Amino acid sequence: MILHLDMDAFFASVEQRDRPELRGQCVIVGGSSQRGVVTTASYEARRYGVRSAMPMFEARRRCPHGIVVPGRMHRYKAISQRVMGRLKAFTPLVEKVSIDEAYMDISGCERLHGPPARMGRAIKKAILEEVRLTCSIGIAPVRFLAKIASDFHKPDGMTIITPEQVMPFIDRLPIQKVPGVGPKALTTLNKMGIHTLGQIRHQRPETLDRRMGKFGARLMTLAHGLDETPVNPSGKAKSFSSEGTLARDLCDRDLLRQQILQHAEDVGRQLRRHGAKARTVTLKIKYHDFRQITRSTTLAKPFQSSADLFQAACRLMDDELLRQKIRLIGVGASNLVASRTPAQMDLFSTAASGPGSDWDSVDQALDAINIKFGRDTINRANLKDPSRKS
Repeated sequence: MILHLDMDAFFASVEQRDRPELRGQCVIVGGSSQRGVVTTASYEARRYGVRSAMPMFEARRRCPHGIVVPGRMHRYKAISQRVMGRLKAFTPLVEKVSIDEAYMDISGCERLHGPPARMGRAIKKAILEEVRLTCSIGIAPVRFLAKIASDFHKPDGMTIITPEQVMPFIDRLPIQKVPGVGPKALTTLNKMGIHTLGQIRHQRPETLDRRMGKFGARLMTLAHGLDETPVNPSGKAKSFSSEGTLARDLCDRDLLRQQILQHAEDVGRQLRRHGAKARTVTLKIKYHDFRQITRSTTLAKPFQSSADLFQAACRLMDDELLRQKIRLIGVGASNLVASRTPAQMDLFSTAASGPGSDWDSVDQALDAINIKFGRDTINRANLKDPSRKS
């Protein structure tokens, strides 16, 4: 049995916990400027249609009496660590997938903690005692159903799907509830007459492949109640990314390249800090009308230099027509492999490390200086803020 735990409106709940005057109020966590976006909204604010990733101006329009508070990531991380620590007291097989959610493999834990329902209640009680926050839990024989179940009775809920209930549950599960089914996939599936996950089983595999690509095979597997994705307690990252909303909408490619370089620097630092190299670079663009696209390319050799990231992301942007101004841009690195190069090197080391070693050495020197003297102590000239004194 797999258990999925999801903290309830986590960031907003932490703010309400720490500031009693916010309890029962419409709390909106995120950037306070009109160009900001909502990170999390309390359940009181959600009743007015406020949701995560919504532009702040729209959240204010829907909930004009809402209280906007800036995020405090250091605080949320500290609370998250306490939550994850309590989970490991129940089973060592805990996979943290984000700051506010985790999977637990609770198979064979009955002797210690009782049946799944009792264990779920014990976990909820332990977290409430530890951090005075509620969570919602889903328990099922397979991973993807556990995640779906945790969302069924929010907040402070628990849903259990027994092995006998799996197929009846799948037969009536709305297809849009399946992880990975976004608006575009939903439109395609609806046009095929598919509205529940169970209806996938009645489709010919070749038809799904033609209409849905590789995701069609994944849907067919899930429709049969199968999901062999294990709970991975190693907690190793599968990708790294950096993105940000621009101060103003841009279409100037030179200015956009400067933004890409800033994010490439950030992602490169993450790769090197974790001793990882990547094969795939992804560029994320959100246009003025909030239409979003992602473009990816896979390089011939694994990399971890910011220069490689920057050049690949710029090539992806150069392939786009950019018919509208851009409000958000980001860079990601995925398809990770372990790096043979140490995460840190001596400040003035000139040791070669294979292809791209010159840039690798520059990056490692920059990292070492910034670690010792503070972030952005030294930076590439392209990122220099003209308003800053030298």
